[in-house]
Amino acid sequence: MGTLFYGSGRTPIRIDDRVLAHLKAVATAKLRRGEGFLLSWTDSAEVGHGRSSVWIHPHCDLHYKFDGGTPPKLDPAILEEMNVESIQARGIELAEATLARSPHQH
Repeated sequence: MGTLFYGSGRTPIRIDDRVLAHLKAVATAKLRRGEGFLLSWTDSAEVGHGRSSVWIHPHCDLHYKFDGGTPPKLDPAILEEMNVESIQARGIELAEATLARSPHQH
């Protein structure tokens, strides 16, 4: 499990390394183009369950921390799915198909 630290407060968002690698690729491409998007996930029991969302934009601070030492291979189908989700009003929802497709999910 990796961690995406969001914003100046460095809010930690725990995400499977493989999913985080795909998110990093999609977010980097969008942010280079000056595009923002909504990112949502299901909270763990440690933070009280529920759902959370953040607006990812070109001026927000992001820090990707991978627990594994080897970069995961990126799946073009998952990248495309995240790209499509990123332009929709609901944004990228990590509890949906993107997480379910990760074979290394904990």
